[in-house]
Amino acid sequence: MSELSHIDNTGKAYMVDVGNKPVQYRMAKASGEILLSFETLELIRSNLIKKGDVIAVAEIAGIQAAKKTSELIPLCHPLQITKIDVKTNITNSGIVIESIVKCIGQTGVEMEALTAVNIALLTIYDMCKAVDKNMVIQNIRLTEKSKKDTA
Repeated sequence: MSELSHIDNTGKAYMVDVGNKPVQYRMAKASGEILLSFETLELIRSNLIKKGDVIAVAEIAGIQAAKKTSELIPLCHPLQITKIDVKTNITNSGIVIESIVKCIGQTGVEMEALTAVNIALLTIYDMCKAVDKNMVIQNIRLTEKSKKDTA
């Protein structure tokens, strides 16, 4: 196992200096799901949740969250994000959220993609908590990441 990059030799956490790393195209994808009752899914499909359009609000919340990641997670670098996409897919048992985040920079966008998924799922939870007491958020994970040279 490699050493942790955010811990110095005394065990103190610090922000890694990425200043000498090359500027590259970077991309990360993440996904997660929320399990919901059949009745809640029908209310969402019919746009009858009292707080509003669950799908649209969750997708926008995920986009906003990705942009704020460095404000939420102390050792994350602020990034010049070039693309954020958050998509929902209603299944028979709940809603799957998938995000993709891209940037041109010196460090990856994994945390931004994961933050987008988490906040989109929490937004669904918040909007549906009055009608569904048994929701479960699960399987949040990074599904892909890549980097390639800009030249």
